[in-house]
Amino acid sequence: SPPPPSPALLFAAQTAAMMFMMAGLLPVQGLLGGGLAPSRGVAASSSRAAVDMKVFDWKVRDAPPPELETITLGSLKPAPGSHQKKTRKGRGVSAGQGVTCGFGNRGQKSRAGSSTRPGFEGGQTPLYRRLPKWVGKPMGPGHTKKIYGLVKLSMLNTQSEGSTVDYAALIESKAATKDKFKLKKVVSSPGGLTVKGLTVKAHAFTESAKAAIEENGGTCVLLSPTTQLPLEASA
Repeated sequence: SPPPPSPALLFAAQTAAMMFMMAGLLPVQGLLGGGLAPSRGVAASSSRAAVDMKVFDWKVRDAPPPELETITLGSLKPAPGSHQKKTRKGRGVSAGQGVTCGFGNRGQKSRAGSSTRPGFEGGQTPLYRRLPKWVGKPMGPGHTKKIYGLVKLSMLNTQSEGSTVDYAALIESKAATKDKFKLKKVVSSPGGLTVKGLTVKAHAFTESAKAAIEENGGTCVLLSPTTQLPLEASA
């Protein structure tokens, strides 16, 4: 049998093949005993070279084309990296979280039971006590303070006599606009009230506004701040 080719000869053959590919020539039979044929373009040369590299890989050459995976309820998988294995503590040193289980050797946070409470800063005055208290908030001294949206008596002059007036009626008649206050309080105004026989519904009335409404034959109806119903009806 003939002796195998030397490594130098194989290297020279590979170098020549690479030069032919860079020059745009396709080894139709190439180094296997044939001539050379010019290529039709760089793209064709690169694609043919990619095919020639897999000629001797019979597994790739004879393998069927891959099929597109059909997504079903039984083949659903989580995204890579989204589902991590839970760390098991106290199962030996080789498990990665044995002995101290990641809590260290000493200290309050290494003891059995719960750790420090939320907001605890080691004994110093915590942030929620360093900040000032807000008046009107649940944690402040004025948490029971009620903030009203004001309704002036001059707004009631746009209504017809003997009608029932609440804030929704004022918005509908364009005498008022929407605001952020849920509670409404009727206050007096320089113009006073000129319409008679009004039934005014609000959450609070000043003494002067209530007197002006009753002098004109009207009625003041207090509303509940929670149910928005008259206090007599809600009781």
